[in-house]
Amino acid sequence: MTRRAALVAELAGTAALLAIVVGSGIMGERLAMGNAAVALLANSLATGAGLFVLISTLAPISGAHFNPAVSCLFCWRGELSKGDLVAYIAMQVTGAVLGVWLAHAMFDLPILQAGAKVRTGTGQWTSEAVATLGLLATILLGLKANTKSVPAFVACYITAAYWFTASTSFANPAVTIARSLTDTFAGIRWLDMPGFIAAQAAATLFVIAMLKLNSATKSAENEISTTVGSLP
Repeated sequence: MTRRAALVAELAGTAALLAIVVGSGIMGERLAMGNAAVALLANSLATGAGLFVLISTLAPISGAHFNPAVSCLFCWRGELSKGDLVAYIAMQVTGAVLGVWLAHAMFDLPILQAGAKVRTGTGQWTSEAVATLGLLATILLGLKANTKSVPAFVACYITAAYWFTASTSFANPAVTIARSLTDTFAGIRWLDMPGFIAAQAAATLFVIAMLKLNSATKSAENEISTTVGSLP
């Protein structure tokens, strides 16, 4: 596939993802009539189902990252150039914002909004670090176990992480930025956005550091093995 097609896929895929996240949050909250658990259940199931479809259909075109953290990981692995990394992130952030605006339009809400839901504190930041680390680990281990099942692995993980993390698992800087632009069920106060992104970045750097350490360890073991094997 061409670079242009890949960038369009990242833009469209991330936009669709945010339309699903925000739109299902709005619908869930309206139909739940004040029951937050039911609203979150609707939100998480719709997001997981949407992720499965988006990753399955767009992975052959762009890799279906939809997430700067994922793109950074694949850039470190040498599967995405630095130039493409910048372009991917730009498309992901732009697509995420467009997706939020599309959700607002579908529900006849003001397009331009500012998030007001407070999401801050050590528990929230720890949750975002755990959610991001878990997502990246799911992708890496999934690629080793069964590449074709990665869409299902990611969809199931995110659905579960909505419930076991206090932050409801944003695990994505582009998603975090976009959700600061909606004053709906899925929103986040813009003042709380930097803390979430910092936690997500820290988790990404931790995963990359662990991969570097593992790679260095394997290289050292191979060198020792080669040296020992060459001894008379």
